[in-house]
Amino acid sequence: MEKIKMTTPLVEMDGDEMTRILWKMIKDELILPFVDLKTEYYDLGLPVRDETGDQITKDAGEAIKKYGVGVKCATITPNAQRMTEYNLHEMWKSPNGTIRAILDGTVFRAPITIDGIKPVVRNWKKPITVARHAYGDLYKGTEYRVPEKGKAELVFTGENGAEYRETVYDFECPGILQSIYNKDSSIESFAHSCFKYAIETKQDLWFSAKDTISKKYDMHFRNVFQSVYDECYKEKFEAKGYEFKIISERDQGMYDALNKGVKMATGDVIGQINSDDWYELDAIETVANKFKETNFDLFWGDIRIIKPSGEMIKRAKISNFVTSRHWNHPTTFIRAQVYKNNPYSLISMYDDFELILRLRKKGVKMAVENKVLANFVFGGMSTQKNLKDTLRRIKLSCNNYKINGYGLPYYIDRVVIEMAKFILG
Repeated sequence: MEKIKMTTPLVEMDGDEMTRILWKMIKDELILPFVDLKTEYYDLGLPVRDETGDQITKDAGEAIKKYGVGVKCATITPNAQRMTEYNLHEMWKSPNGTIRAILDGTVFRAPITIDGIKPVVRNWKKPITVARHAYGDLYKGTEYRVPEKGKAELVFTGENGAEYRETVYDFECPGILQSIYNKDSSIESFAHSCFKYAIETKQDLWFSAKDTISKKYDMHFRNVFQSVYDECYKEKFEAKGYEFKIISERDQGMYDALNKGVKMATGDVIGQINSDDWYELDAIETVANKFKETNFDLFWGDIRIIKPSGEMIKRAKISNFVTSRHWNHPTTFIRAQVYKNNPYSLISMYDDFELILRLRKKGVKMAVENKVLANFVFGGMSTQKNLKDTLRRIKLSCNNYKINGYGLPYYIDRVVIEMAKFILG
């Protein structure tokens, strides 16, 4: 059999440890018997990067710019432990970051679907691709250990000699400092890559930035994306029926943001979980099966409560909803339309509990499952143990009962539970 001919060399970047063995096996068994392989080889193993002062990584990046394509094996980005293990001269930066900076690269994390391998979410049919800007930011960040009291400043000196200064922080003690940067040309390139990729793969494009916090840095990304869209892609997107959405605006707190998310949701059932909590691997499948079986409006299950250290406190078993002791937020799932018709009331930090009280009062169809669906890391405002916070929680909880028409037994239950937590710890 005649081998496939190559006209343009491939930039081959070897890696560290086991990847070197795997890559050789892949070449020997799957590529070389069928392809007349032409490569320009770069050894990006950590010893060679150290010997060359990481110049070989930069050379590999320039080679990719020249030839247009490269294959890179996994490499080690060293930490303090690797400095000793490999006797390194310097804690070299991420090779991926270095190469991406040279290429002004955009990283697309796209799922690969394989027949016979089912996703955890069984009814998830369409891919979600995550795009990440791979220039500047933390990859090119400058870090400094502040040794003493003093003032940290950002200083910019223009070509004409004009100097601009802005105070970062007046340190009253030692600390740490970091600066990051980016370029208009790179951000614009990132935007073009995202819009072109969306069109080629027939996907909608959603852009999200925390520009309510980063009012200049993240806001600039948002403005660039909007400008590039309006000037170059708006007509193409509209003609093909694709959607471009920017998700970035001020919220009246967490529950207002959740209301907005609920409005945008397109599924049949909605669940919410916070950043330090996590679902069991079969949780979504359990919920989907329960929904098919019961056609519920409101559903929740057991939860595992865990200390920040990782030690389990207890498994909270759910039997039926009576008070807050019989319900938990991370395992709660609500029919989407019920959610949309009953948004959070935006009255307190217990809006989630108020919503459940309201739905129960309306007589929605409820279902429970005595099975651990999620893990909850104990902490936050709702778990503070001082008397002031305890009294505040009692007041807010009782107000939720009151506005939804629940009587004295519920008030007593809340007072007893909160005071017991305060006294017993």
